[in-house]
Parts: sequence; structure tokens; C-alpha cells
Amino acid sequence: MLDFDTAVNAGSLRLSRALVMSRRARSREVLQQEVPVYEGELWTALQRQASCIHEISYRACYKPQLPAYFIERLTEPGDLVYDPFSGRGTTAVEAALQGRRVVANDVNPLSTILTQPRLELPGLGDIEARLNSLRFKVKQPSDIDLSMFYHRDTERELLALRRYLSGRRDDYTEDAVDRWIRMVATNRLTGHSPGFFSVYTLPPNQAASPGNQIRINQRLNQQPEYRDVRALILRKSSQLQRKLKPLDRERLHAAAETAAFMQDAAASTLGIPTGAVKLTVTSPPFLDVVQYASDNWLRGWFNELDVTEIAARITMSSTVSHWSTAMLEVFRELYRVTAPNGWVAFEVGEVRGGKIKLDEIVAPIGIAAGFACMAVAINAQQFTKTANIWGVKNNSKGTNSNRIVLFRKPV
Repeated sequence: MLDFDTAVNAGSLRLSRALVMSRRARSREVLQQEVPVYEGELWTALQRQASCIHEISYRACYKPQLPAYFIERLTEPGDLVYDPFSGRGTTAVEAALQGRRVVANDVNPLSTILTQPRLELPGLGDIEARLNSLRFKVKQPSDIDLSMFYHRDTERELLALRRYLSGRRDDYTEDAVDRWIRMVATNRLTGHSPGFFSVYTLPPNQAASPGNQIRINQRLNQQPEYRDVRALILRKSSQLQRKLKPLDRERLHAAAETAAFMQDAAASTLGIPTGAVKLTVTSPPFLDVVQYASDNWLRGWFNELDVTEIAARITMSSTVSHWSTAMLEVFRELYRVTAPNGWVAFEVGEVRGGKIKLDEIVAPIGIAAGFACMAVAINAQQFTKTANIWGVKNNSKGTNSNRIVLFRKPV
């Protein structure tokens, strides 16, 4: 049996024998090149407990075990790890925890808002002191009606916090503690438990519209209850930082000193030097599966971002042809920034009810850009609790597996 080690060049990717022997291998022809495909369980949640610092909700994000798998095997401490579609920053945070340097890029400014503070990592004492220094007594006028989501006193506190953070950003006095508070507050705006500021609503990675929330409230016969904004931010901060070891904190802080947080198009990242990146681990938008503007409208409001303008910049393609054209430009830029013998782990999935397997589309695109396609690794997975909240019960909808196409740049 051909093993995965051989497929990625003489043991550069080290797998346990148990995993290798449990994997079924086959090959397919891609631009006249035989590309081995391995299917099985590459990682599980029990195999490596992910750090609590990753527990930030974001639509269409992968688990930290995915980048960890490739970072551990294909890089060394101090190497530069990159994600051109950074999302909530899973690759950047995991790379930092493993002592790598990081670059995170995403056209959506929410990505930087959610990623940078977790590398800067202010102490809980500083966070609590800053929260206690805030004054929420003065009523602030709201530009939109949020009464279907929040108790009037919770809304008053949120408006005051929004005004404070906006002022700190506008007069250039925002610091790591402010950015942390902004991140946590952004993540706590709406959700389906008492740990969020809102009444019961959709999962935190997608905000209901005001009209839909009114209908949810009517159906559940519920009204928003008061939620203490300061207390919930501090509680979530403690949860994110629990179990962090001194070495974790040291590595996060070290990565923050040199990290780059960019908001460029993935096909044009001039801020990254040619040949600088040892490993890219990323996952692009899967056609038009996720509606970023509608999912993030409330996060956009809190952070004073135009989500419609942001969504227009995100690669949202209704056809495979359009998506492929956009991805070819991305791969050409990845080829430029990747070091000789550097790697790209490009995670895609199944869309259109499983009819389109994007790994079969991506492999020839990477080859056309100059990469060697080393393998396709398909990690078997069951839907998570969040997927079940969406009403997906039987793997018949959504992304049913992680499909990682592994490329290497020739010397």
C-alpha cells in the first residue's frame, strides 16, 4: 500500500502507522499527473485537545486540529505560516501557539478584530480593571431598533461600550485591552445561551434579522432579559484564557510582536515578501454557500463596518467557472510568496449537496500556477453540534468532509 509519507516526499509528512494503515488510497489523473488520494481519520477532537483560546464563533471555520496537523509536520519553530482567508484566525492562533511566525489576511476587517487580540493576550486583571473603569449610566441614542434582541438596560450598556471603543479607535488611543474587549463583545452579541447579551436566537456565527428575531420571540413566547455586559465579557475572557500555560502565553506574545494582519485581496498581497512563507493553511469561500453580509450585520453595526461593502469584496461565486478563475489568481500569488520547497494545504469541501467536490477543481488550478500537487487528504467527519442546530441531521447537506489538497513549490 502506498503510504502518505511517500506521497509527500520521503517522510516530510509524518503520520502514525495506525493512521496510515487505516487509510484507503487511490489515485486520479489531474493534468496528466497522478495524485494520490487518502481518505480516513487524520485527526479527532480527542487526538489533540485544542486550546480554549480558539473558542471564538465564526461562520464556516475549521477546527484548530486541521492547521495543527500540517503545522506540526511541515514547519519548524520560527517558520512563517500564512492564511490568505483568515476568518476567525484559527491558522494564525494555532501557528503562534506552536512557536511559528504568522501572517493573517482577510478582506473582512472582522478577521483582524477577532484574531489580533488573542495574540496580544492582555491579562485578566487588566481586562477587569478596564471594564470596571467604564461608565454606562449615560443614555446613548441608538441608530437602529435592537429591542427584539436586548433588554433596554443591556442595550444601553452595549451602546455605551460601542461609543467608548469607537472613540478610542478614532483618537488612536485604542490598546490591546480595548481590542480584547471589542473582540469578546463582538463574539457575545447574539447567541442561544445566557452567556450572550441577547435573548435566545440563532447560533453566534449568524445573526437573525430584526424581523426574524421578532418571530422567534413570538414563537418561543420570550422577551429579552437583562444581561450584564461587563460580567459576560469578563466571564468569556476567563473561559478563553483558561488552561493557557506560561509557554502558550509566551509564544502568543512573541508572535504578536512580528505578526502581520492584512486586509488585502488574497490575489494581491504585496505586503508579503516573495518566497517568505513556509506553509499556507487556508480555506477559501466555497462558492456562494455563506452569506457574509446577512450573517454579520450586527457585528458590522457594533464595529461600525459596512458589511455590504465588505461582502462585495469577498469571493462569492455562483458558478464553478467564476470561482476557478478567482482561485487561479490566488494560487499565482501563493506561488509568489511561498518559499522553495514550501507547502500549501488548501482545504475545500463538498457543495451543492455533495455534487461538487472542490478538491477535484482545485488540484489542476494549483498545478497550473506552478505547484506540484502532492496529495489529496480527505478527513472523515461527522457533523458537529452547531450543524445540528442548523437542522442538518444526516450529512445530506453542507460540507460533509474536510478535503485538503496539498501542494509543494518546487525548488
